[in-house]
Formats: sequence, C-alpha cells, structure tokens
Amino acid sequence: MGSFIAFGGLFISAFSAATLLPGSSEALLTALLLAREHHPWALLAVATVGNVLGAVVNWGCGRFLAAFQDRWWFPVSSKRYAQAIGWFERFGLWSLLFAWAPLIGDPLTVIAGTLRTRILPFILLVTIGKFARYLVVFMAASAWKS
Repeated sequence: MGSFIAFGGLFISAFSAATLLPGSSEALLTALLLAREHHPWALLAVATVGNVLGAVVNWGCGRFLAAFQDRWWFPVSSKRYAQAIGWFERFGLWSLLFAWAPLIGDPLTVIAGTLRTRILPFILLVTIGKFARYLVVFMAASAWKS
C-alpha cells in the first residue's frame, strides 16, 4: 500500500472517528502496524493529529452552533448533550482527557466548545488522552506481532 494512501486513509479515518460520524480508526491503525510497511511512530502521530483535529471541529460546532442545539441537525442528541454537561460540570477541564472514550468523548468536545473552553488547554488535554489511547493500540499491536 502506498504511503500516501496509508497515511491519508489513516488521517481521514481518525479525523472522522473523532467527529460525530461513525467510524473506528483503531482497526486501521492496527492493520497498518501489523503490516510493518510504515514507520509505527509516524502512524501513531498521523492518527493522533487526525483525531485531535476532528475533536477541534466538534469544539467549533459547540462554540458556534450551540444556539441551535434544539434543531434536528445538531450533531449531539439531547441525551448525550446532558450526559456530557454532567461530566464536564463534575470533572471540569480534566474531563477532556476522556475525549477518546466511546459515546461520551465526542459530546464532551462539543460541550467544551459550548462552554467556551479556551482552545489551547482543550487541544493539550484532548491530545494527551487521544495519544494515550493510540499508544495502547500501538503497544497491543506490537505485542501481537512479537
């Protein structure tokens, strides 16, 4: 598989998985790691950057579209929105370390935008959490191919 296709596909997969679109970039990352055709740390970096940028899109949706949360097209359901606000109110900014988590992670990033969380702390905490998640995938794939 060509590098452009591999890295581009991984970036798109990670980006879309971080938005409210369905997807799982972990499977593609694992497949690429097991194929051993590309530098593993480069794959980890591309997945992390794509996933964080997708979360920034969610933050932007929350920041600029929160007034429309009652509309059918708003990217977070009322239930997930309420859950994410609960998490954010309970744990504050530190809840963004869990932006990688299924079901609650994407709404958390939207809520952070809604609550006007500053972008630099947002990016820092989201990056730490998402990198850690991909690092676990990386280590599991490394153990698998050993």
